[in-house]
Amino acid sequence: MSMLKLVEVILTAEIYNRFEELTEDDIPKEIRKLFYGKNGISRPLVVKLETARRVGGVEEALKLPFLDINNLTKQIILTSLEAATKWFASKAMDRIRINPVLAYYYQNDGLDVSYEEAKKKNLPKHSDREWLKTVIAELEKNEETAEMLGLVRIYSPEDIKVDIKDVALDSDQMEEIRKIEVAMEERDYLRRIGVTEVGKLLFIGPPGTGKTTTARAMSRKFGIPLVEVKLSMITSQYLGETSKNIEKVFEIAKRLNPCILFIDEFDYVAKTRTSDEHAAVKRAVNTLLKSIDEINLVEDGVILIAATNHPSLLDPAVWRRFDKIVEFPEPQERIRKRIFELALERVEGDYDIDELVKLTEGFTGADIKLVVREAVLKALLRGEKRVMMDDLLQAVEDVRNRLCLKTSY
Repeated sequence: MSMLKLVEVILTAEIYNRFEELTEDDIPKEIRKLFYGKNGISRPLVVKLETARRVGGVEEALKLPFLDINNLTKQIILTSLEAATKWFASKAMDRIRINPVLAYYYQNDGLDVSYEEAKKKNLPKHSDREWLKTVIAELEKNEETAEMLGLVRIYSPEDIKVDIKDVALDSDQMEEIRKIEVAMEERDYLRRIGVTEVGKLLFIGPPGTGKTTTARAMSRKFGIPLVEVKLSMITSQYLGETSKNIEKVFEIAKRLNPCILFIDEFDYVAKTRTSDEHAAVKRAVNTLLKSIDEINLVEDGVILIAATNHPSLLDPAVWRRFDKIVEFPEPQERIRKRIFELALERVEGDYDIDELVKLTEGFTGADIKLVVREAVLKALLRGEKRVMMDDLLQAVEDVRNRLCLKTSY
């Protein structure tokens, strides 16, 4: 198996080098990761002995008649592309069908494979942690942009742990996510017909209802980076700098495209304007509105998600700039049950989820996760790894007391 993988790597490199029309996105993700350098992936791809050893099967592969090694450069050499492709086709058609580079070659060679189908199954380079690092390294070379990187959090989809299926979303919320996914896939079509104002979502709802978690899960689902910023972080104590910071954040998002730009605490600057408002705040709001107007998914590859716990504070001019408002209310019984099921999925014990759902009316998803965490810790204090109903009931009471304490100040 290792030998087959190594031959695939060598063939992929050789064919990619020969056909300039092939791009980095055509190289399978697991193979692409073998060739990242400080400046990303460079042509020609060279399979060094050290790279081959990371794949395995070197000794066995070098016995094949179409492979050799340059002892001086320590490079694996393909001596006959024709012999190698015939041999590989007889051994690994399943790999050819999911490798766009190989499918491109074999399709032109008359084999029953589809380059387009293989490409659909392959994640593009912007899903790679390594690609993101190279782009960030470029941004760090510019003093102003480098300063802004300290005010945002940038996640590779590979580093996000939460999966969309593990977020308890209702059908309306899932439909909006699916619309964005389809819009991403059909950007060329939408551009052609002039439908460009797509991909601007406003998430509204109380704290702990899943707004941030959903944005992160979308990054993982779509395989694109997430640029996360809290408006309070970019609102400088030197108020005049706030407008400049807002512009830089949007600039970073465009440079990292395709990506999700998630702006939390959106009401922090974009609040209702009053006649006695500071002129610098007005400028910041106007800059924010202008930046929203000048970015979209179709033309810029940026999905803009803004989140607020206080929608009533938002300027009406802000509301108009989002093509969809997605509500995150306190979860109803069905959603609370789903949250408990997900949170307790890997927790052994004896408990009644339906009873817990009845007792947690008014609890957010974050509150429910806190209940489970407290119950697990209570069980561990007893030296057990089984959670009992009493643990969960006590945790519900503790969290409820905590909520009451929070609202009493």
